[in-house]
Order: sequence, then C-alpha cells, then structure tokens
Amino acid sequence: MRSTLGVSALALLFIGGLWLVAAPFAVGYQPRGDEWTDATVNDVWVGGLLAGGAFVALVAYAADALRELARRGRHAVDTTH
Repeated sequence: MRSTLGVSALALLFIGGLWLVAAPFAVGYQPRGDEWTDATVNDVWVGGLLAGGAFVALVAYAADALRELARRGRHAVDTTH
C-alpha cells in the first residue's frame, strides 16, 4: 500500500511539473514571440525541477523493484537445486 501511494504521489508530481512547464504556453499568458515574463521563467524552472526530481525518483524506484525481482528469482533458482 505504501509503495503504491508513493509511486502515485511521484507520478502526480511529475505530471504537475510537466504542466507547470507547459502552462504558460498552453493557457496563453506567455505571448508567442515575446520575451519570457518572470512568471514564465519561474514556471519553467520550478516545473522542470519538480518533473526532473520526480522522474529520477521514479526511475530509482523502478530500478530497486527490478533489483528485488532479480534477487528473488536468483534465490528461487538456488533453492531448487
């Protein structure tokens, strides 16, 4: 249960970070071709850091899960002989 909640939270943080990066352009408060406003720069940096951090944590979680599966598989093979 805890791991599902944690992965769900990381996925939401990742999606939220992507939205922060895209929002100024998708919503239209950053005019096309104009110099970026301070709000746009802030959204892109914060969203990028949030999405990047969540992505790294998700990859680390997946790597740990794969490592655990491999360990269990190796253990199962060793006990049958």
